[in-house]
Parts: sequence; C-alpha cells; structure tokens
Amino acid sequence: MKNFVVKTIANAGALAVAVWVLDKITLTGDSTGKKAGTLLVVALIFGLVNFLVKPIVKVLTFPLFILTLGLITLVVNALMLLLTSWVADQLDLSFHVDGFWTAVLGGLIISVVSWALNVVLPEED
Repeated sequence: MKNFVVKTIANAGALAVAVWVLDKITLTGDSTGKKAGTLLVVALIFGLVNFLVKPIVKVLTFPLFILTLGLITLVVNALMLLLTSWVADQLDLSFHVDGFWTAVLGGLIISVVSWALNVVLPEED
C-alpha cells in the first residue's frame, strides 16, 4: 500500500512539472488546495491507465517496438497522457492536454521526472 502511495505522489509531482513547463497542459482551479486535489486524482487516473491499458497497447504494438528500437514508447506514453486527459474531462476535472505533440513532450517530461522521483522516494511495502 505504501508503494502505491509513493508512486501516486511521484506521478502527481511529475504531472505538476509537466503542467508547469508546458503551457498547453492546463490545470485550473480556484485555490492551490483544489489544484493539488485535482492533481492527485489525475495522478490516480494516470496510474490506472498505465496499469490497465498500457500493457495491452505494448503487446499489440510489439513489432513496432522492435522496428523503431523502442522509440514508439514516446507515442505510447503520449497516448496514455491523452487518454488520461479524456478521462479527466469525462469526470469534470480541470486537467487538459491540448494536442498530440504536447502529449509527446508531456509524456517525456513525466517519464523523466517520475523516474527521478521514484529513485529518490522510498520503495517499501
């Protein structure tokens, strides 16, 4: 359970960095607390999308992974971020990713920051 909380916090931090760096990834809210709460819910959605959908997409696109030497990972991460944005929109959360190329850059930023945070944060169960 602790590992799940740590990964969710790392995802929230990575999403916050992507929102801060890219102006086409937006997170709106009345107060900082509301933004933080929205960010945590979006991090949970992002974690669920990565847990449930991403493995299926990776299996279906396995030949592309071999053909592109893994560069298709950028596209898969972008699609997961766009799916997260769509789910957040369906739940009336104020998180939006505007466009595919923004999602590619956002996915790259989120991957790097999430990796760095997971290295720093404890990983005990």
